[in-house]
Amino acid sequence: MSKTIDGSTLRKMFSSAFSLVEENKKDIDALNVFPVPDGDTGTNMSLTLKSAVSEMNACDSNTVESICVAFNRGALKGARGNSGVITSQIIKGLCSALMAKEAILIKDFAKAIQAGADMAYKAVTVPKEGTILTIIRAMAEKSKQASKSCKTFEEFFNEIIKHGESTLQMTPDMLPVLKKAGVVDAGGRGLVYIFSGFYKALTGELTEVNFVNNVEKDVTSEEFHVSFQSLADIKYAYCTEFFIINIFEKTTDADINKLRSRLMEIGDCVLCIGDLQLIKVHVHTNEPNRALGYALQLGELNGVKIENMLEQNRQIRKQQEKTPAKEFGMVVVAAGEGLSNVFKDIDVDYVISGGQTMNPSANDIATAADQVNAKNVFVFPNNKNIIMSAEQANDITDKNLIIIPTTSIPEGISAVLAFDASVSAEENKANMLDAISTVSSGEVTYAVRTTNVDGVNVKVGDIMGLDGHAVLTKGKEVGATTIELVKKLVSPESSNLTLFYGEGVTEEDAQNLQSQLEDTFPDIDISMVFGGQPVYYYIVSVE
Repeated sequence: MSKTIDGSTLRKMFSSAFSLVEENKKDIDALNVFPVPDGDTGTNMSLTLKSAVSEMNACDSNTVESICVAFNRGALKGARGNSGVITSQIIKGLCSALMAKEAILIKDFAKAIQAGADMAYKAVTVPKEGTILTIIRAMAEKSKQASKSCKTFEEFFNEIIKHGESTLQMTPDMLPVLKKAGVVDAGGRGLVYIFSGFYKALTGELTEVNFVNNVEKDVTSEEFHVSFQSLADIKYAYCTEFFIINIFEKTTDADINKLRSRLMEIGDCVLCIGDLQLIKVHVHTNEPNRALGYALQLGELNGVKIENMLEQNRQIRKQQEKTPAKEFGMVVVAAGEGLSNVFKDIDVDYVISGGQTMNPSANDIATAADQVNAKNVFVFPNNKNIIMSAEQANDITDKNLIIIPTTSIPEGISAVLAFDASVSAEENKANMLDAISTVSSGEVTYAVRTTNVDGVNVKVGDIMGLDGHAVLTKGKEVGATTIELVKKLVSPESSNLTLFYGEGVTEEDAQNLQSQLEDTFPDIDISMVFGGQPVYYYIVSVE
């Protein structure tokens, strides 16, 4: 039974928390009450924790301070979606309170949970009860009481988890939308899994999740934020990546762990994930030959890529010397080839591929900003679930990020068009916010859940016309539903209507719909533009 926690145990607890969330992310996702297909709470929390664990695995020290610093940094960089950002803030408060301890006592962890709750509440402008915030606050209150009565950490976490679960079961009474859907809060469920992971690591009940079978996307060097502003920033020169295939029969899981430890001795940003079928390796090192040599002891190499980051830095510096940094740059988030081209045509510097189904992380946004040769970078999230990640990116990059809280593609386009290079950042931001207010936007998509939203009964497969997260209309046909949505969005003052058609819509269907809309709204200029976006059949912009 544990009365103290050291760095090695804390490492296991953090890994276990990720494993349990990853293992149950689909169940967490299923609790999301709104029927739109999206990245969902469980997926975003899992990816945030995955980044934290990856950063922690690159740490070759087992002191509490080193583990906390690495885990916190990884969560900060990997935070995606509102649920992921709030989770990263809980981790920030928790780790900040623990990192000064050599051996953690129960009373120390109780204070750390309270610090995590405080940090999470500060991160949200208007905290809403019945959410993950309620659960972390309840757990923090219980931890203070439990720290005085519990003799072991196992008892302590058992008490906190039971209280967190009982509070979670009350969330439908706090949020009517949860009660209508008959579910508890998804973020709160994820948080209970995190603490259950802590508990299971102490009791030895959980085996670690297999990274390769659960990774959401290929891991590349882009997952590691590296600023190339100075050669002095680059301690290790060679970004080395490869797969290990046809793994020898004598190789064991212990050998994979040993390889990871060896890589940590010769570099940083280490990622060594996989099983006895396939292993993926990433490391920044000055000795790629040793990395390859270690790997050859486990199997055959494939897909070897070694990049000289010093030379990359020199090329960037040369380019920057030829082209001095401009005052302003712009980064947007958009999914779809057509939408990307639209933004590039209006002088956006960098388009991050992402949106409803793939929220970019804070690190993705910071990395994009670093690619823009400008002192100040305007960022347009174009999705309300990405705004918090964009704001958190400011803590990662040296660039001055100015976040314009756009919640849709039409808002993003309108804001970008309001940019004026001759005025200050403050005036540009004010002009962009004004531009956003002149746009009405909507989306046409399909329902992935049967539920009731604001009095509207929606069944799986229904076509929905949305205004943000409000269901304005529903139907069985895309075209008819889109026309009904437009009728609800336009006003007597409307003069321009633009529809961006997605990857599931043919050009012929789009043109037919345009003709029907022109007949219905003869006094409005109507444009049909290829967006190529996933999820949404049409994105509608009304001005």
